[in-house]
Amino acid sequence: MFEIEHERPEHAADIEALLDLSFGPGRYAKAAQRLREGNKPIPELCYVAFQGEGAERRLVGSLTFWPVIIGGVPGLMLGPLAVVPAIRGQGVGINLMKRGLEDARAMGFRLVILVGDQNYYVKVGFGPVPPGRLTMPGPVDPWRLLFRELDMGAFGHAHGPITKPRA
Repeated sequence: MFEIEHERPEHAADIEALLDLSFGPGRYAKAAQRLREGNKPIPELCYVAFQGEGAERRLVGSLTFWPVIIGGVPGLMLGPLAVVPAIRGQGVGINLMKRGLEDARAMGFRLVILVGDQNYYVKVGFGPVPPGRLTMPGPVDPWRLLFRELDMGAFGHAHGPITKPRA
């Protein structure tokens, strides 16, 4: 069992250690990182998952959502999503995403993108962006650029670059 709660400042060091373990230093070179630099995540959509109780309680997962403009449409970028390798496949990542997507919809967000493994993210409703429809601020395998509508039809007007919102 695990518990999901909102990220708090005291979780920062454990989250960074989990991200390093999950993605290594190469995570800073990815195209998605260009959308995070100088951007601020949405605090109400940042989550952590804990396993255990008392002194045995430890952070086992984290998820962050970022505001982005998706081909002219305001939306979110999901990620990074990280889970301790020893417990991957036990539902931590899927449940973090379900919680985040439900909360994002309740907050009025209509569209979410991410860069990731289609076979995994299809489990929570993501599908591939049609080739050439959207562009990232750097090279991305087009089969890994995925989207999910939180409101039917939200993707219909999205064409062009994915960018950070203007400050």
